[in-house]
Amino acid sequence: MTTRKRLVVLTGAGISAESGIRTFRDMGGLWEEYDVMEVASIDGWKKNPQLVLEFYNQRRRQLLTVEPNAAHKVLAEVQNLFNVFVITQNVDNLHERAGSKNILHLHGELTKARSTGNPSRIIDIGYNDIKWGDTVDGYQLRPHIVWFGEEVPMMNEAVKLVQTAEIFAVIGTSLNVYPAAGLLDHAPKGCPIYLVDPNDINIWRRDVTVIKEKASVGVPKLIEMIKNE
Repeated sequence: MTTRKRLVVLTGAGISAESGIRTFRDMGGLWEEYDVMEVASIDGWKKNPQLVLEFYNQRRRQLLTVEPNAAHKVLAEVQNLFNVFVITQNVDNLHERAGSKNILHLHGELTKARSTGNPSRIIDIGYNDIKWGDTVDGYQLRPHIVWFGEEVPMMNEAVKLVQTAEIFAVIGTSLNVYPAAGLLDHAPKGCPIYLVDPNDINIWRRDVTVIKEKASVGVPKLIEMIKNE
């Protein structure tokens, strides 16, 4: 019996957009006429935490109305063919709902909240709102999200995962957001690398096979290509 290869996948907003989750790019960088930095940055939180809470409450309500798409489902289905590890920049739970097991959320999770006084105190809130005045251990709850202006605590774990990849795939991300975009540089020498995205992406590595399709079309094509890797 052959050992299943380690397929490490980095997913971005493009994979969730097909399920109907709006991105800041879709919204022109604005939400209800508020700039992204007002609702998704640590400075925005300090300036107007109630506005930030409402922004993420609405994101959570929207998440309840959408479903995993074909790309999410295929990545879950191929867990019987590969040892699949998903690193996602997305804060939704669509990979989980599709059935993927090994998921690392780089930028946090919408369905969780954490203490403003103790970052390690994280609680599951499902699709419920966080209100101003909701506390844990006496501290206000905040979305368990990595905002602009904050460190990405799971970055080192993500780097380690990519370094173990036998096949590395990037799906639905512009590779413009750092430090996540830098993960491409950590794929081992000789590891096949694939990029699935319908847009023209500025790729600085020459050893990348591009599948210029949206995720729901490109991911099944990717799997067909790597079955014999």
